[in-house]
Amino acid sequence: MAINLEKGQRINLEKVNGTKLNNICVGVNWGAMEKKGLFGTKKEAVDLDASCAVYDIDKKNMDTVSFRQKRSKDQAIQHSGDDLTGDMNGDDGLDNEVIKLDFSKLNPAANYVAFFINSFRGQDFKDIPFASIRIYEGTPTQVNEVFAKYDIANDPSFAGSVSMVLGVFYKKNNEWKFNAIGMPSPDKRLEDTVITIQKNHL
Repeated sequence: MAINLEKGQRINLEKVNGTKLNNICVGVNWGAMEKKGLFGTKKEAVDLDASCAVYDIDKKNMDTVSFRQKRSKDQAIQHSGDDLTGDMNGDDGLDNEVIKLDFSKLNPAANYVAFFINSFRGQDFKDIPFASIRIYEGTPTQVNEVFAKYDIANDPSFAGSVSMVLGVFYKKNNEWKFNAIGMPSPDKRLEDTVITIQKNHL
């Protein structure tokens, strides 16, 4: 049974049978906007960018994986590729972008892996009809077991924002845990969000 995450909730990466999750995917699903015009309503593509940044114990940025760099230097993190539109015909239940993370391959110096979203065209989160994140065991094309879900749509705190921090995996006593953050950020660029996370969310 998947956990429905709330802001600030911290969870252990442990399956029902007690074994640890080593290979996880973070999938982000979102919808295209509806735009009213002279001749009725039409769909407008939404280009959200899911990314993740890796930091060491001193909170120094070691690596960033995004649509620009689809693999981490240690090959532990892989991005599925850039989705430029979102779901144009309603929620199809599939993730638009997926980032796969293999904790066993991570550089041993890594202590935090933060996931975040930027609205590439500067489209306001409040205008996006639906958006959600899920953490699951599997691959970008196959979901074996959904571990946790987090609905980020229609949250009034996101109004006026074009970037947000989803959450951070962090290492404690040599075990990986997850902190669901779900906070908007004033940043306009991916690089700025990496710095905001470093300052405020690790």
